[in-house]
Amino acid sequence: MNDDTKRGAPRRERTLRFRVTAEEAQEIEARAASCGLTLSDYLRAAAVNHPIRSVYDLKAVADLGRVNGDLGRVAGLLKLWLAEKRGQGARPSDVEKMMDDFRTLQTELSAIMRQALK
Repeated sequence: MNDDTKRGAPRRERTLRFRVTAEEAQEIEARAASCGLTLSDYLRAAAVNHPIRSVYDLKAVADLGRVNGDLGRVAGLLKLWLAEKRGQGARPSDVEKMMDDFRTLQTELSAIMRQALK
């Protein structure tokens, strides 16, 4: 008794169709056979259980990467400026706090990018 005829299993009534080349058909059929699955079971499992990444997520990660790079450049320029203007303007403790804030923002951005790629 296969999964389709088991008691209580939902009845599969819809058929989906798509086009493939002869080579793609052979590859798909070989993969299904190597898993011990029917072609329908293999394609269903592949389609339903495979996570799809959206193009938007990849674009968002690229945008966040640019912002992360910009933060690094701004922090570097600030550090350079402060080294050249030592003792003028900001207190060293304020500068260290700001640098820590930059590092924290970069860490947060990196975490967001990693999460978006999952």
